[in-house]
Amino acid sequence: MAEAADFQGMGPSPARRWLRRTASLIAGAPLLASLLAGATAPTAQAATEATGSRTVRVALNTLAPSAPVEGDTLTISGTVTNQGRNAVTGAQVDLRVGPRLSGRTAIDDVAARSGNTSGDVAPIGGKYKVTFPKLASGIPQDFALSVPVDKLGLGEDGVYQLGVSLTGRTAGTSYDRVLGIQRTFLPWQPTATEEKTQLTTLWPLISSSHLSAETGSDEQQTAVFENDDLAEELAPGGRLEQMVALGSQLPVTWVIDPDLIATADAMTRSYRVRSGNTTVPGRNQAVATKWLNALEKAVQDGKVIALPFGDPDLASLAHRGKDVSGALSHLQPATDVAAKTVETILHVQPSVDFAWPVDGAIDPAIVDVATSAGAHKVITRSDSLQDNLSYTPNAARPIGGGTTAVVADYRLSTAFQGDMTEASSSTLAIQKFLAQTLAVTLQEPGNQRSIVVAPQRMPTAAQAQSMAGALRALDPERWTEPSDLVAAAAAKPDADATTKVPSASRYPKKLRGQELPITAFVDIRTTQERLDNFKAILSSPDRVAAPFGNAISRSMSTSWRGNPNGAQQYRSAVGDYLLGLTTEVQLIQKSVLTLSGRSATIPVTVQNKLLQGVQELVLRLKSDNPTRLKLDGDRAVAERPIKIDGGHSQSVKFTGAGNANGPVQVTAQLYTVDGKPYGSPMTFQVKVSEITPTVMLVIAGGVLLLVLAGVKMYSQRKRAVARKAAADGTEDSGTDEGGDGSGNPHDAEGTAGAKDPKSTDPGQPSDPTPDTGPESADASGTGEKVDR
Repeated sequence: MAEAADFQGMGPSPARRWLRRTASLIAGAPLLASLLAGATAPTAQAATEATGSRTVRVALNTLAPSAPVEGDTLTISGTVTNQGRNAVTGAQVDLRVGPRLSGRTAIDDVAARSGNTSGDVAPIGGKYKVTFPKLASGIPQDFALSVPVDKLGLGEDGVYQLGVSLTGRTAGTSYDRVLGIQRTFLPWQPTATEEKTQLTTLWPLISSSHLSAETGSDEQQTAVFENDDLAEELAPGGRLEQMVALGSQLPVTWVIDPDLIATADAMTRSYRVRSGNTTVPGRNQAVATKWLNALEKAVQDGKVIALPFGDPDLASLAHRGKDVSGALSHLQPATDVAAKTVETILHVQPSVDFAWPVDGAIDPAIVDVATSAGAHKVITRSDSLQDNLSYTPNAARPIGGGTTAVVADYRLSTAFQGDMTEASSSTLAIQKFLAQTLAVTLQEPGNQRSIVVAPQRMPTAAQAQSMAGALRALDPERWTEPSDLVAAAAAKPDADATTKVPSASRYPKKLRGQELPITAFVDIRTTQERLDNFKAILSSPDRVAAPFGNAISRSMSTSWRGNPNGAQQYRSAVGDYLLGLTTEVQLIQKSVLTLSGRSATIPVTVQNKLLQGVQELVLRLKSDNPTRLKLDGDRAVAERPIKIDGGHSQSVKFTGAGNANGPVQVTAQLYTVDGKPYGSPMTFQVKVSEITPTVMLVIAGGVLLLVLAGVKMYSQRKRAVARKAAADGTEDSGTDEGGDGSGNPHDAEGTAGAKDPKSTDPGQPSDPTPDTGPESADASGTGEKVDR
């Protein structure tokens, strides 16, 4: 944020300083050349050694109170470390209080100074010092200074530069000089200001994606985690545990990614974790339960902002996803799921009216996407929506179309982005944060402002502790008072504040380079289309809709920035798992069929290996040569509805009519009821072997001849048996026994052929042997024969 007042009285303009430096370089060129000519290897080595005011590193570990009042004693503790090769003798640690700083830019300038001691005031001196006879190289030495505030020489209210220096001597010098100094700031506002700045601090609870799209087949749909890393963040001392513990004691606005609490909620029950090609039981239910209980208690009396589920990357959607159809349609479902998730798990009503692009960077496309799902307020930052005022304006300002931009302060929002694990870094960050807030208030003491602090999305535990330390230092409310994001968005905008959204060309290149590629949104579209087809055929579509819908939202998360490989692997895992499920409903490949006769039945088997039933499917069979083979009467294409229970198969029968001999390619394909292909087509060959009427007459004639021949043979056998029986009877009696006295025999067929029903005649001809064997239970060979 450019503030004109901060530059007044700060010395020559940048142009004049540049001219002076150029003239100095030109004048000193001959001397520089002679120095370079005489340079030697030892000189180059000495250049890397800590010298001058950088010889000793001064670290300020504590400064209390951070914002003193009259009657207090300022206590500063820290360490001094000799970074040179030679020992320092006669070392002395002093406190120096500089003049009152004129504004926010002056604070930035002091913070940027490192080592340069020009312009520093003399130390307080007296008894307010710490001495060391000798500082050996590389060995830190602790110190502590305690100075009554009334000895600091503080004047009117404002921000003062505070310096802790070490003076001493090194080898080859006979006088004391400053060998190390660390500067910080001392806010001096002993009494409350007339108008206090309303300060809104966002407290983000956001993590990376941990939950996969896979669930168990049980009724509870046991969750499957990609890893168990979230447990470390939720455990005591973990990042998210610290965020909740600290935030519960601070006046903050909670900004929550519902995916995080949904994932933690899944951990409270039975869950599994991927381990190679299998999964193992998760064992951190107690950790997740404790964390969720603490969070639910912490948010009851505060404001909660719910981001769209999974915290989608709005900039990536605006810049890359817009070129892929359907990409923007995911925002509205993610917003709807967000509100329900927070209400169900935390039992509070969140606001879903805020969108938060990465680092608050916006352009017209990002604003359009951010508001497309119903959000009317966009959290941006003052380095994106810049003002050129002499003061810091209110955060809220209209940017058109009924949208309000809530502009977070850049300096305050980025105050704790560095490494805060060292106490000295944390102390410096806290003091600078306090100094900037007081400077904002003193810009226009009679004009109350409302400002917003939007820190990084995923602060480390150390960063969170430092932020908490700064907010606790503001508890006395001498120049600020806490507010919340909803109130900040509703504050009256400054008339002179910028309302023009920056153009796309001003979007930071670094952030643009971290965006999800177009191929990511193509992958997401493919997965969504496959999911839509899959849900349409299931008897219980809800069992896949929620897990995969949430996984698709996670695929667009801002947390993938800086991790493109991880993002690709996650998208692939989701897509591959869904593809595997869809192929559980498939057509069983057929071998070559032989169609004998004019019409016959053609069976096609559909298999469902899912645990739930499928319906709303249509099996379509198509003859590639309807002239030779027609289906279901006189059609080239025939259809059958499909409905199969889980774990079952269904044999679907079609009627085929052959009109000419020869092979025909037949294609079977499953479709959803709305006509979308489902799965891969299955092709097989039907060999048509037609029997014409002429052939039928010839075959019938042949059969008739065979029958007549059989009858004749049978009659001849009967006569031969009868004659034999008659001859045997004559020989036994020697007379014409069995005659009627007239010499005529009995009817041979009526009597001689009679048999005792209890007797067995081995000579009796048996029935003809069947011309086919018993039906085989084995699988058919390379071909199938379909009879009429």
